[in-house]
Amino acid sequence: MEDANTVVSDYFANRKTRVANSAELRASQKLPVNNEPFVSVVTPVYNGEPYLGECIESVLAQDYTNWEYIIVNNCSTDCTLGIANRYASLDARVRVLTNPTFVDAIRNHNIAVASISPGSKYCKVVSADDCLMACALRKMVQFAMEHPTVGIVGSYQQSKDGIKWKGLAEDVTVVSGREACRMHLLNHVYVFGSPTSVLYRSDLIRRTASFFPHLDPHADTSACFRCLRDCDFGFVHEVLSKERVHDAQISSRVREMEAGTPELLDLVDQYGPLYLTEDELLKRREEAVAAYYVMLGRAALKMAAREFWQFHKRKLAKLGYPLDWRRLILEIGKKFATELRNPKAAFRKFERALDERTGCGIKLV
Repeated sequence: MEDANTVVSDYFANRKTRVANSAELRASQKLPVNNEPFVSVVTPVYNGEPYLGECIESVLAQDYTNWEYIIVNNCSTDCTLGIANRYASLDARVRVLTNPTFVDAIRNHNIAVASISPGSKYCKVVSADDCLMACALRKMVQFAMEHPTVGIVGSYQQSKDGIKWKGLAEDVTVVSGREACRMHLLNHVYVFGSPTSVLYRSDLIRRTASFFPHLDPHADTSACFRCLRDCDFGFVHEVLSKERVHDAQISSRVREMEAGTPELLDLVDQYGPLYLTEDELLKRREEAVAAYYVMLGRAALKMAAREFWQFHKRKLAKLGYPLDWRRLILEIGKKFATELRNPKAAFRKFERALDERTGCGIKLV
């Protein structure tokens, strides 16, 4: 693995060219430097050595310059701190903080956003394994300035070969916070994205001690629901960030455990009373519970591991819906009956599931 000095060399070797290009670009834009609001960019990180350098360089390469960059090192055991400190020593806008003790990922995000300067107008989170397009801050800040009722600005995000968060029609750029939340709850319109794909107004962050209100993976979505009660949601229809997909990221674990399934049920229970009618709430809650058991029935036929079942038993209990074994068995029966309509395909699925479960390369025929 490259040491911290080697990691930063490419950026600073080409810094003059980047600064010149940025100046030329600024001259052609509408946002003059003396009108730029102060932006806080934050990156919470734990053991981010493989990708942190690219993340930091994407911030330094912004064609918007009135910002601070706070990197919060969560007791990393690799070269993360050295990489961050090296960049900080070369650019006064970069500040590095290290937690005295290790905390979970969401708490580290809360520490990061709580560290922004009092004069900050907007806050941009950049995950340590993601990166920004060079125009990201300028585009999002300019949009926010032109629409002062907007509290959160979203954007498209590149992920592998696809583009995420394409729920809004291209001619829709501002919706009321209430309508954005209703679209999410009722129509599966996912535009709140990830922390890397959105810009927060800093006054929203300062309202509470913990901007991200709980420790579950969808804490960022919950933060949007909480904030949008009294502000609008805006969207820039451009790709302004890149998501790096790899096995070590939190979202990979979320997919593996189907941890996104409890999210809808939790959001419906927590925020449905704020944004839905009574009839809508009752209907959506039952749909969310039904979808949960469909997922569990599918997992049972795939021979999900013990850890999976322990996770979802705990989640359901926490949400106030203890695991209903009778309902689960009925769902498994429905799935099984469907599979029996094509016995050969069902057998192949069982064979694949058994192979994945055991890792033994099993072939039953």
